[in-house]
Amino acid sequence: MAGKIGANLASQERDGTTLLVLSGHLDAQAAGKLWHQALRTTNRAKAVQLDLTGLEYCDMSGAALLLAIQAAHPDPTAPIGISPRIADLLERARTATAVPPSRAAARSAGPKTATAIADNLAYLGEVATAVVRLPARARMLRIRDLIHYADQAGVKAIPLVMLLGYLMGLILAFQSAIPLRRFGADLYVANLVAISLLRELGPLLSAIILAGRTGSAFAAEIGSMKVNQEIDALNTMSLDPVTMLVLPRLIAAALVMPALILVLDIAGLLGMATVMKGFGYPFVAIVHQVQSAATAADMFGGLFKGLCFGSAVAIIGCRAGLGTGVGPRAVGQAATAAVVGGIVATIFLDGLFALIFYRLNL
Repeated sequence: MAGKIGANLASQERDGTTLLVLSGHLDAQAAGKLWHQALRTTNRAKAVQLDLTGLEYCDMSGAALLLAIQAAHPDPTAPIGISPRIADLLERARTATAVPPSRAAARSAGPKTATAIADNLAYLGEVATAVVRLPARARMLRIRDLIHYADQAGVKAIPLVMLLGYLMGLILAFQSAIPLRRFGADLYVANLVAISLLRELGPLLSAIILAGRTGSAFAAEIGSMKVNQEIDALNTMSLDPVTMLVLPRLIAAALVMPALILVLDIAGLLGMATVMKGFGYPFVAIVHQVQSAATAADMFGGLFKGLCFGSAVAIIGCRAGLGTGVGPRAVGQAATAAVVGGIVATIFLDGLFALIFYRLNL
């Protein structure tokens, strides 16, 4: 028999059920010693039943052990020989550790869709209001910040845009030359690449680069300010965070996107011309094919799409930064959300523009 300074655990097999017999003084120290043995025996058994006839004392740690044993099986059996005091303690421990149904449902469902949509619409309304009120709040829009963001989003991205555009022109030329060569139409590779770059790939690739480089940077910068409570300080001083933080980034991204698209288009055409020269076509013939295939409407349509793509990337990046949560991972999660959201929004808008241009016969 166990005294009042410890507890004993014994197991017996009875009709396919493992009977765990606990006796003695089940306090925190005894529960810690018996925890692994009890759970190891429980996990090996098909069915478990507790025999607490010899259990003289049990505290909350002991009750936690009893609950862990019962939780190891989906349909636990009621303990045998449990005293009213220990039964009451076990019930209180079960109530304290249970997750309320409403909280569990909220945790599994995540943020409410309606609330997220309402927050995003409210944010778009704040941006639109800030744009309308900008003439009266011009002092809040710092030109120095605008130039800095334009340099960050545009000038520093030019080498990457040129490299990507040149390689894309090379790849498109080589890949399109394979099927066209079967019909003796190698020369029309220039037509295909020119239209693809001006109408579609130039704006799309530039927007993806902007989302990866600049959208994530916007989210990280504003997210760090949110974590450091700098945005709360702006509100305390009656300064509009949207006007001071979002509008400069939005204007800068919208302004640099057409320039990035032009750089990528020119680099892509040079890459295509490199391949065509390798095929033996003179430069004059390549230029003539490009001029005959692409029009000013193709170029300006791509620039207009890029303007919308850049605005969407900037708005989504700033929204991710303003919605940064609490904790060391919050800023990284905000940057990731900005990149993913910017790319998804760009592709969605691109599909919408494709439908509109088709209906307008552009």
